[in-house]
Amino acid sequence: MLKTVTQETETGMPKKVIIDCDPGIDDSLAIMLALSMEDVFEVEGITIAAGNAPVEMGYENALKILKFMKRLDVPVFMGADRPLKRDFVNALDTHGADGLGESFLPKVSETEYERQEKTALQFMCETLHRESVSIIELGPMTNLAMLAMEDPEAFGRIREIVSMGGCFRSHGNCSPVAEYNYWCDPDAAAIVYKETDRLGKRIHMVGLDVTRRIVLTPNLLEYMKRLDPRIGAFTQAITKFYFDFHWEWEHLIGCVINDPLAVAYCADRSICSGFESYVQIETEGISIGQSIVDSMRFYRHDPNAVVLTEVDVRRFFTLFFTRLLRMEEEPDLLDTLC
Repeated sequence: MLKTVTQETETGMPKKVIIDCDPGIDDSLAIMLALSMEDVFEVEGITIAAGNAPVEMGYENALKILKFMKRLDVPVFMGADRPLKRDFVNALDTHGADGLGESFLPKVSETEYERQEKTALQFMCETLHRESVSIIELGPMTNLAMLAMEDPEAFGRIREIVSMGGCFRSHGNCSPVAEYNYWCDPDAAAIVYKETDRLGKRIHMVGLDVTRRIVLTPNLLEYMKRLDPRIGAFTQAITKFYFDFHWEWEHLIGCVINDPLAVAYCADRSICSGFESYVQIETEGISIGQSIVDSMRFYRHDPNAVVLTEVDVRRFFTLFFTRLLRMEEEPDLLDTLC
């Protein structure tokens, strides 16, 4: 029998986190959400890997988001510019030529933000040797895999990994069986899952089974604009391309915002539920990047993941609206809009 896993929100001091990402439209919304929850998260830094966008573009996009959120105090570190082994394939066809929905926001100048000299790997190593932090993994796992290979002790000090990636029963989004983050660098994902297994820990796999249900619809976007014109207009600017992409390829009215769900789940475990299982990532052939979930325990192996399969959509959007829009009360109309 599958073991159901649900956890309550932690209390006490804000959770120290590193956001590892590849901005990207939904990465940007996830960063915005995380920065809107100062009582829940203390964002130690943002690390960038090549994924949705080339690493330099992802770095610039992260700064654009921080500037909009008036949080240029958060350090951003550039990481891997290519997968460990396979050729790099970006997702600019999904996220637009600038990686931010072709909003073409102005770059953050050097007078506004002093570029970090440390690499993402150096920052992760130094931070984890100083304190245990959680990793919110929103992109390919290249930076994390390099950490596991270069400094296993630091990797072992990670408090938890919440990964937007993979799929179980849902179909893939870049092949019939693979989700993009794991497909982009399957070797890195395989290393991270294996090392997590060796340590006897669990990766929280916030995969397409749950993220596909988090759809920002035109009605929800209009509601955002009504509640907070500034944030609503910004969200519209970076998601318009995303809306068009989803309609063309999936005939979906709205856009799936995968990454904010990982942030929300990291803040409130009751938003999603699932089961513990052993997971491995395929690195070759027609199923490259597939997350193989041993739900029936064929391998008789201890779990190395929490595979999420159910999501409370209304609870997510309640958190998303109240936190991102900094509302004191729960918004009405969500029952009809979600």
